[in-house]
Formats: sequence, C-alpha cells, structure tokens
Amino acid sequence: MGVPNFSLEGKVALVTGGSRGIGRSIALAFAHAGADVAVTSRKIEALEKVAEECRAYGKRALAVAAHAGKPDELKTMVQRVMDEFGRIDILVNNAGTNPMNVPIMQYDEKLWDSIMNLNLRGVVFLTKEVANIMKQQGGGSIINITSVESFMVGDLSAAYDVSKAGLAHFTRVAATEMALSNIRVNAIAPGATKTALVHAMWEDKNMENFVTKNIPMHRFASPDEMAGAAVYLASDAASYTTGACIVIDGGASLALMYHDPL
Repeated sequence: MGVPNFSLEGKVALVTGGSRGIGRSIALAFAHAGADVAVTSRKIEALEKVAEECRAYGKRALAVAAHAGKPDELKTMVQRVMDEFGRIDILVNNAGTNPMNVPIMQYDEKLWDSIMNLNLRGVVFLTKEVANIMKQQGGGSIINITSVESFMVGDLSAAYDVSKAGLAHFTRVAATEMALSNIRVNAIAPGATKTALVHAMWEDKNMENFVTKNIPMHRFASPDEMAGAAVYLASDAASYTTGACIVIDGGASLALMYHDPL
C-alpha cells in the first residue's frame, strides 16, 4: 500500500480572501507543504504581510489586490499570477461576505446582490478562468470554502445562507463537469470560526457562550483548523476525491440541539 502524498512541492496555489482568517491560514499551510502561493483580496498591505510569511518557508509568493466579486478584476489578477508563476495548480475560493443580518422582508436589492456577487457569482467566473488554465496544464484542484449554513439555517442571514448553498451545489456541478479534465472540485464547510466576518460572536463572552453551548466541542474553531483539510484536498493524497464537502464544525451540524451528557 502506498504512502499518501500530502506534498505540494512544484505546485502553484491561488487563494482568494487570503489576507486574513481562513484564507491566510490556508496560504501559509500551502507554503509549508511546498507550494508557491498567490494571495488576493482588496487590501494590498495586508496581503503583502501574508506573502512575506509564505516566503519565510522558502517559497515564492505574490500579493495581488482584486475584488473577488468583479470578473474584470479577477481576469487581470489571474493574468498577473500566470505572468509570475506560469501555471495555477490549486485554486481556493475563500473570499466571502455577510455585511449585516436582516429579515428577508427587509432585504434590499443592493445588499442581496453584493453578497451574491462576492460569495457565488465571483466564484463561478474565477473558477471558469482558472479551470481553463488547469485543463491546458492537465489538471488541478479547486477548493470552495462554503459554510455549515449551506445546509443549515443561520440567524437572519438569508442571502449568505443561499449563496453558500449555491456554492455547495456549484461544487458538485463543477466536479461532475470537470472530472474528465482531471480537475477535482471539492468544498470545506467551516462551522463557527474565529474570523473577522463573525467577530461580534466571539469577542463578546456572553455571545460566545450563547453560540458555543449547542456545539458539542463547546468552542469556536481557529482558522488554522481549516487548513489541514485544504492541504489534503490540494494534494495527490486526494487524487480520487471530487465533489466532496468536508464539514469542520466541532459537531454543530450533528443535531438540532445539543445537551451536556448527564
């Protein structure tokens, strides 16, 4: 029996939303595993810091500012990555937003569209750009960061939940379409994680206790706890894995309500 190969040596990874949180953790884990890494988000200063952290592992790194919800900016960003590295073997669609929680009956079109454009539409068209490159190269790995809210209902977060549910199904559709091009498409569904997106939930102790009481592990995840699954899905160890969604939520999705054992 062969030993699974988790090395990313010789591969080039592109990570959106790479300036902080889960994106940063994945970018650093990829560099540690041997990949050259391009990180992108809107703020170049924060990206440069992550790129420098990646270089500390002896790997090449590139920071490119781009809005993940704007296809024209994404095309330019992809070309920058290709000019620098000449290939893209791994794409992580991590950028996402949920600027406010409001009831469906109070949604306006601008808020709905801004969430859909970044969380779903941008992913589709970036995937299109990169998948065409991967096909010419002979294959690749695409990893979409969804959420447990892709199959559970969050609190007043209809647009976010629907966008992540759409992303989860897009993962399955793309995996089916691209399998014969040797492009694997998978997803990671984080649960409650200490990121800036949900900082209000863990910076306040009372809110943190409220959220974590129904999580069997009784805590938030660290962004670093998402990175191992990403390395697996990016590596040859996952050569027969496509259309899958790895749930990393401390057990939160196992039951509607959780109670401490007697």
